[in-house]
Amino acid sequence: MSDQVVSYGELIRLFIRLSLTAFGGPVAHIALAEDEVVNRRKWLTREHYLDLIAATNLIPGPNSTEVMIHIGYTVRGIPGALVTGACFIIPAFLLTLVLSIIYVNTGSLPQAQAVFWGIKPVVVAIIANAGWRLLRSALKGVDLWVVFLLSIAAIVLLALPEVVVMLIAGVLYALYKTLAPGMLSLWVLPGLLPLLQVTPEAAKYTPALGEIFLYFLRIGAVLFGSGYLLIAYIQQDLVSTFGWLTPQQLLDALALGQTTPGPVLTTSTAVGYIVAGFPGAVVATLGIFLPSFVFVILTAPLIPRMRNSRWMGAFLSGVNAAVVAAILVTLLDLAEAAIRTPDGSGISPLAIVIAVGALIALIRFKVNTTWLILAGALIGLILA
Repeated sequence: MSDQVVSYGELIRLFIRLSLTAFGGPVAHIALAEDEVVNRRKWLTREHYLDLIAATNLIPGPNSTEVMIHIGYTVRGIPGALVTGACFIIPAFLLTLVLSIIYVNTGSLPQAQAVFWGIKPVVVAIIANAGWRLLRSALKGVDLWVVFLLSIAAIVLLALPEVVVMLIAGVLYALYKTLAPGMLSLWVLPGLLPLLQVTPEAAKYTPALGEIFLYFLRIGAVLFGSGYLLIAYIQQDLVSTFGWLTPQQLLDALALGQTTPGPVLTTSTAVGYIVAGFPGAVVATLGIFLPSFVFVILTAPLIPRMRNSRWMGAFLSGVNAAVVAAILVTLLDLAEAAIRTPDGSGISPLAIVIAVGALIALIRFKVNTTWLILAGALIGLILA
């Protein structure tokens, strides 16, 4: 637990604000939290924060949400974990619920493209700033730079899932540093693979609330890596196997989850509401996030001991190098999309100016990321 005394009021205010302003997906969420928790408030060291990121990649569940829960556990124990997790999830849940109600009653999605267009370049600047700081902390030594570069190659050239690259990087670096003791972990990885598979059931067109809860609970218990992987899990199940949604309804539910701030897994809120109204939204959201709290609270006490172990310390260092590689790849992908015109037909000089200006504001003037996001949103609205 952290030596610094942090009040519950501070946790509540910060994580509600993060939930309502954390646009851009899991990597952006982690970057935003790093700026607030490590850079501004000094609640955690950058090395400790990197270890939290690495630890979340070893357990099922959405990475960024579990990082938030880990932060709460570090500063205030189990009550802190419950507070930060709830404050990060509930506001995003309520926002997604409101948009889902509008969608179900009107048959269309609210048009917010102008706002998101203005926010995207700011998010790129935030990720770039946080990525640079994490890079300096994670890549201490030529061997870790090699792991970093190989991880980039594996993600870009081999198109391997990021979580797989992180696990392989951790194992290989631990073997490199400790040799024989690390061989035991090679027997663990194949055992994890069956957990990544979801067994389909018989098709159901009118699911009960218990069925919705258990389905999303199972997803939350086996979903490794980014919340974006949820798409791959539910697409076949909900449309083809269960018949709960039409293909268009699924696409709209995914759009609702991905265009609102906060956890990407609030897609489950939209799905639950479309299928079974408000009770469906509640049980789907509870089901998919509940395993994250359980896994983090069970594993968080092990992190200090993991770093003190020669094998696990090397493993975490390897995973951290791959985490930075994943952040860089994500940054390049997001940057390419963020500097385009609203219609996607070309490059927008204004978007480049917004990104560069936000980066300068972060580095030179230490401007709070929330104000930058709001400024980007305002620019988008004015242009619209």
